[in-house]
Amino acid sequence: MPKGDAVDRHHWVPRKYKGTEWSWLHRACHKKLHSLYDEHTLATVLNTPEALLARDEIRRFVKWVRKQPPEKLIRHKRPRPQ
Repeated sequence: MPKGDAVDRHHWVPRKYKGTEWSWLHRACHKKLHSLYDEHTLATVLNTPEALLARDEIRRFVKWVRKQPPEKLIRHKRPRPQ
């Protein structure tokens, strides 16, 4: 994915959990991940692209977002406290 305003760095294991590996993700996808899952879940369960794409809600979102212009601003609801 090309660098620019439409992409963010995503740490596969959050830095809070000492993660160092990261990849460029579309900003809307990155925000979606953090709106759906807490950092503990991202660190322990969903720490690879394959694990994320195994989730139906992520697959549906990726399918939808691919049809959107890269610069489109997409809003996400904040996660509820658990």
